[in-house]
Amino acid sequence: MTSPNDGGSRLPLALASIAGALALLLAGLAAPVRAQPVHGIAMYGEPALPPDFVSLPYVNPDAPRGGRIVFGESGGFDSLNPYILRGRAPWGVGLLTVETLLGRSWDEPFTLYGVLAESVETSDARDFVEFTLHPEARFSDGAPVTVADVMWSMEIFGTQGSPRYHSVWNQIETMEQTGPRSVRFTFNTDNRELPLLLGLRPILQKAQFEGRDFTESSLVPIIGSGPYVVDRFEAGRFISFRKNPDWWAADLPFYRGQHNFDEIRYDYFGDGGVVFEAFKAGEIDTWRETNAARWETAYDFPAVQSGAVVKSLIPHQRPSGINGLVFNTRREIFQDWRVREALIHAFNFEFINNTLNGGVDPRITSYHANSVLAMRPGPAEGRVRELLEPFAGDLPPGALEGFSLPVSDGTEANRAGIRAATALLEEAGWTVQDGVLRNADGRAFEIEVLLSQGAAETQSIVNIYAEALRRLGIRMRITTVDSAQYTERTREYDFDMARQAIGLSLSPGNEQWLYWGSAGVTEPGTRNWAGIDSPAIEEMIRTLLNSRDQDEFLAAARALDRLLTSGRYHIPLWFADTSRMAHKRTLRFPERLPMYGDWLGFQPEVWWHED
Repeated sequence: MTSPNDGGSRLPLALASIAGALALLLAGLAAPVRAQPVHGIAMYGEPALPPDFVSLPYVNPDAPRGGRIVFGESGGFDSLNPYILRGRAPWGVGLLTVETLLGRSWDEPFTLYGVLAESVETSDARDFVEFTLHPEARFSDGAPVTVADVMWSMEIFGTQGSPRYHSVWNQIETMEQTGPRSVRFTFNTDNRELPLLLGLRPILQKAQFEGRDFTESSLVPIIGSGPYVVDRFEAGRFISFRKNPDWWAADLPFYRGQHNFDEIRYDYFGDGGVVFEAFKAGEIDTWRETNAARWETAYDFPAVQSGAVVKSLIPHQRPSGINGLVFNTRREIFQDWRVREALIHAFNFEFINNTLNGGVDPRITSYHANSVLAMRPGPAEGRVRELLEPFAGDLPPGALEGFSLPVSDGTEANRAGIRAATALLEEAGWTVQDGVLRNADGRAFEIEVLLSQGAAETQSIVNIYAEALRRLGIRMRITTVDSAQYTERTREYDFDMARQAIGLSLSPGNEQWLYWGSAGVTEPGTRNWAGIDSPAIEEMIRTLLNSRDQDEFLAAARALDRLLTSGRYHIPLWFADTSRMAHKRTLRFPERLPMYGDWLGFQPEVWWHED
């Protein structure tokens, strides 16, 4: 072995053997190294903030308290339990009234700090995690948060909650109370993300649900430990959250500078267009603009001209995610990749983007575009190739060789795209007969696109697309349903195509099973609307979860990105690397922005009201 003293000399062989034997002996006599409780945990490396941090880096710790903020939402709600399949609950319930054991810093890829838990402990192998509750943790009714509440919450979510919680519960071997305020979970699988995922599980009050069916949709407000409580609501019309004056965690460093409003209200409207008109009229306080063209042309109304409403640009470093039309491959018509690629060629992105969006925002080129996790152009190389090659015989074309989306000439005709689509469809056994595309059995190529009521932009996209498909002999039927029906049908995968948006983070992990895992082919309620069933994709997810260093993690993420993109499961639309937010002048946010920009944890958490 190399001497640590000179960088080049070597110990004599006999001396080296003696030294090695002595080292082994000392290692055997030494007491085992125990994990220690810590204030935070990161997926890789150490948390950026020290144990004595005073606030998160992207907050204003001296932000004024008081005032209110009013949001506008399209659709409605008929439940106050967001953790089950039945019913549709307002976003604010989970965000504002319920807490988790650990809280996420949005200025790091994936790091959590103590909230309900004052400390977290795990091993280097991460085969267990132990949480110790904060002694002051209280629910909004004043009852203490106990180990029994934690254990019940973990089990009820894992067995009766939404399917997105079940996978983690199935990877827990034992759950035991280890002290008056401590609980330990031991895992039965190698999955280094599990301690963090349990830290993010919502903790509910066990006593509130005694004698009640947790799976039944209800308008009874959940008793949580968060900064707000449900104040007033009218199902489907509005819900108002009031700051809890006795909130136990008001002085916790993690929360300093957060949750500054006295009231947060969500008003519900028929569709997105009506919400925007309500914003222009001053009925709601903030609007996130997703259309670049409208950002330039539609903000000349009086409130903007007077300065009462201001426009803010919020840059970010997060991946593009996927936002586009999804193919439901459970349908026989979409099981052939050539058919899916043909429909991608027929989708004239450049023309649609110019028509609806001014051509400003770029196209999503892969699921993790705009980040270090994105697949690299050209053939797979290095460790990425090594990860993919065992599955080479089953990979879609382009996974190893390289894949990119077609680019049209921007004209409405899109002749090259239509020619490419026609050739692919013929290769897959579809030919035009009397103006109708049919297969050898005479079956007409007909598909339904499911839209939610009020989705005006998607309606415009699909209208242009339907006309292009008509030239191929394909009939596209557009079905618009209310938000409740849309939720139910997408949960049951009862559609041919639909618009799907999935936000992806800089630390993809167990949620990837929910998005792309084969269990979602039949299990309702997952985000795997595409019906993806790919052993290669699942192996990349496992590699992500078990990576111990950044290089292996990056390789697995880029390999996964290749498989998803070359799988041709979505027709990607556009994304913005800078978010556009219009809001009342009296609403402020810190100058220092988090890595994730205007994503989760930003509005309303770190905003405040100031005249």
